[in-house]
Amino acid sequence: MVTIVWDTWLKPGTEAEGLRLTRQIWSDMRQFEGFQSHQLLVDELTPTHLLALARWQSLAEADVARERYKDSDTVRQLTLLLARPRERWIMQADEVPSTDDTHISHHDGE
Repeated sequence: MVTIVWDTWLKPGTEAEGLRLTRQIWSDMRQFEGFQSHQLLVDELTPTHLLALARWQSLAEADVARERYKDSDTVRQLTLLLARPRERWIMQADEVPSTDDTHISHHDGE
């Protein structure tokens, strides 16, 4: 499992349309193999700033979706509203290692 973070900065005054288009992009991602889920975050202090956290089965599947979708009308429309190019970060969840229970001594009081 991999999480792709998209960092989006919109031009002032384009917040509503930019959010609508971003929602459309993530709705469209559901059609792609390997897409698991997403969460869209709107910066409460700076509404022109959006973060999308998308969970994919693998980076390869995310890359295929990106390549196939990059020239879509929705992406073209969103690109016109950007204050700067979107950034993409590839992340993995920090998993807490499990404890090895085989070395724990149990004492039941007897």
